[in-house]
Amino acid sequence: MPTQILRRLAPLLLGAAVLAGAAGCRDEAPAASVEAPAPRTVSDLFTVGINGRTVRLQFAVLDAEMQRGLMERRDLGRDEGMIFVYPRPVQQHFWMRDTPTPLDIGFFTPGGVLAEAYPMYPFDEKTVDSRRTDLQFAVEMNQGWYAANGIREGARLDMAAVTAALRARGFDPRHFGL
Repeated sequence: MPTQILRRLAPLLLGAAVLAGAAGCRDEAPAASVEAPAPRTVSDLFTVGINGRTVRLQFAVLDAEMQRGLMERRDLGRDEGMIFVYPRPVQQHFWMRDTPTPLDIGFFTPGGVLAEAYPMYPFDEKTVDSRRTDLQFAVEMNQGWYAANGIREGARLDMAAVTAALRARGFDPRHFGL
């Protein structure tokens, strides 16, 4: 009896094996999984406008990123800098500990208007304090950049670009009032 069962099942088993083999031999490549790109980091540069002038900025958002800032950097490009993004307006205080590159710092309101700008000198640990207490963004650029580009108080930061960069970094712009 077992032999008769095997003779009857043999064609079925052979057909199943052929179908299984054919399923694995498709010409199509398997579909690539679609994943969201990983959030970008503080090391990435984002294109932002300041009064129509295009700059490339690193976004320091987390406390550790802000504390590190541009320390030990000697390779800042001509139109490159760093923006410090605070969740709410504050009086700002910056220093140049372990920072060999002379910088200018511009302090911007929540609406992206330049309110104050100051030079900062290499390795100077004396703080540069803003006069105003309603500032939410600080942009560090090479020293002389603001003057050389005619960027003065009242200049505007491209807030749409700031919002897009925050999203690309994985932050919710609403957390920053944007």
